[in-house]
Amino acid sequence: MQDTVRVTKKFTIDMAHALYGYDGPCKNIHGHTYHLSVTVIGKVEQRAGSPKQGMVVDFTDLKKIVNEKVVNIFDHALVLNEHAPYTKNDLLRNEFEKVILTDYQPSCENLLLAFKNSIQNALPDNIRLFSVRLDETPSSYAEWVLTDN
Repeated sequence: MQDTVRVTKKFTIDMAHALYGYDGPCKNIHGHTYHLSVTVIGKVEQRAGSPKQGMVVDFTDLKKIVNEKVVNIFDHALVLNEHAPYTKNDLLRNEFEKVILTDYQPSCENLLLAFKNSIQNALPDNIRLFSVRLDETPSSYAEWVLTDN
C-alpha cells in the first residue's frame, strides 16, 4: 500500500494593492511582503527505476507551476479592483509595468482564492491541491484547505 503524503513549498511575493470602497486605511495603495505556502497531497512514487521514486512531486516541478501561475505575475505588481474610478484612465498602466486589474476586491482572501484556482488547474493528475495559505503580515493570513470544501 502506498502512503499518502503532503508536500509544501513556500514562496514570497512583494505586492501592492488597495481595497476600493473599504472603510479603513487599506483603501489607500499600500504594499505587503506576502508569504505563500502551497501544499499538495498524493501517493509517494515507489516504482523502482522511476526518476521520481520516493517523491509525491518534485519540488522543482511544483515551484515551476507556482512561479508561472502566481509569483511571476503578481510579484512587484500593483493589484487594483477594476471597478475603482482611478483605474479608468491609462495613467497607471502607462507609468507602471505591472498593474493588474481584477474583477474582485484584491483582499487577502480573494487573492488566495485566485491563486488557488490558478495553481489547482495546472497540477498534474496524480496530485491534488491540499491547502494554500497566504500570509499578508506576520500575524494575519488567509487559508484554503481541501477538507473544508
